Amino acid sequence: MKRKFGIADKLGYMFGDFGNDFAFILSSMFLLKFYTDVMGVSAAVVGTMMMAARLLDAFTDVTMGQIADRSRGNKKGKFAPWLLRMCGPVAVSSFLMYASWFAEMPMTFKIIWMFFTYLLWGSVFYTAINIPYGSMASAISAEPKDRTALSNWRTIGATLAATVIGVVLPLVVYYTDENGNAVLSGTRMSIAAFWCSVGSVICYLLCYFMVTERVKAETTKQKFSFMGLIGSLIQNRALIGIVVSALLLLLSQLSLSNMGAYIYPNYFGDVKGLSLASLIGTAVTLVLSAFTVRLAERVGKREMSAAGSLIGAAALIAVYFVHTKNVYVWLIFYGISYIGLAMFNLVCWAMITDVIDDTQVRTGQRPDGTIYAVYSFARKLGQAASSGLVGVLLSVIGYNTATAYDEKVVNGIYTITCIVPAAGFVLLALSLWFLYPLGKTKVEENARILKERRDRSGM
Repeated sequence: MKRKFGIADKLGYMFGDFGNDFAFILSSMFLLKFYTDVMGVSAAVVGTMMMAARLLDAFTDVTMGQIADRSRGNKKGKFAPWLLRMCGPVAVSSFLMYASWFAEMPMTFKIIWMFFTYLLWGSVFYTAINIPYGSMASAISAEPKDRTALSNWRTIGATLAATVIGVVLPLVVYYTDENGNAVLSGTRMSIAAFWCSVGSVICYLLCYFMVTERVKAETTKQKFSFMGLIGSLIQNRALIGIVVSALLLLLSQLSLSNMGAYIYPNYFGDVKGLSLASLIGTAVTLVLSAFTVRLAERVGKREMSAAGSLIGAAALIAVYFVHTKNVYVWLIFYGISYIGLAMFNLVCWAMITDVIDDTQVRTGQRPDGTIYAVYSFARKLGQAASSGLVGVLLSVIGYNTATAYDEKVVNGIYTITCIVPAAGFVLLALSLWFLYPLGKTKVEENARILKERRDRSGM
């Protein structure tokens, strides 16, 4: 008999995303800045690389989803073994992206190295560990309340990683030059990336040993058909809705994150603001996590997330018109906007398990890995869209190492930081309300139907 769902599962699942985000948040916050300021690569080239990598992910994510669905698993389960297999490769490839020792190499070499390491990390090894990890949530428990709790704790893990990276690293990896400007150190960045990689391995191992898979996930045996997969996805409105919403969430979240490396040192001239922003984001997330499960049960995950998105948009639009030069005034509005991110982030992982339940109710099949792979691809696409858009917009306003502190450029940085995520928030609210169909009533109905089926089959 497997032990009942409890705190070990919640903490273990939390550590899993802590491990993920040691690399993911590090790349979101610093990779663009590292390659523009340390390696001297154009922001447009870096952004283009990130967007191009996502085209490859359309194949690698779905392939890994199929591998996970078709794997037999072992006594530990179907999905957990992948954490043990891939924690080392994903950590090493993450570290190699920050190769400051190549800063003096020819530009062609640096761009090739950037493409190689980024693809190896994001499209291969991160995919190979993240798809099984995300799919594992539906195997830990069949109860919607438990899955919401897992989503809640997963977001807490991501928040803790963001705190370590966002609060500590800016105080370590920047130095002040002779002109009084905050400058990113390539050597310090490489050292920080090494320790983040070590931390990710430790967290993955904690997740592996603490989490228990209780729901038997059937092994997919039918022959794979790419066109059949595309056809089934097109007909799955719930999946389309959560995919679009995830893309828009990441556009908002990572635009704020990516631009943080520019607005605080360049516009406000205060690197400490980057650390304070991370602390505020952590505080908002942890406070909301205390009652998110109950609130989601009461009003619904979709309904709560849509409301939060509008709050986020309103705060960023307001601070755009205020156009403050005071970093503390900015941080107040930033904290309000983060409510929108936290509300959706705390429940979005439970929403994808709702989509998997809905698919099983409608079709009788439960392709956990494949559905999560499509969702993961959407999140990566949102990451790339944000980085690519930010990179292009930075080039449009004329940002480079020579103009980084010009008045016109820093005002452009402020505008991008406000408007891009605000637009993402508005579109996110619209997609949740009008495209994603799984409101509170439908989720509860699907859970009841699947419970009745399990009771009849004796599982």
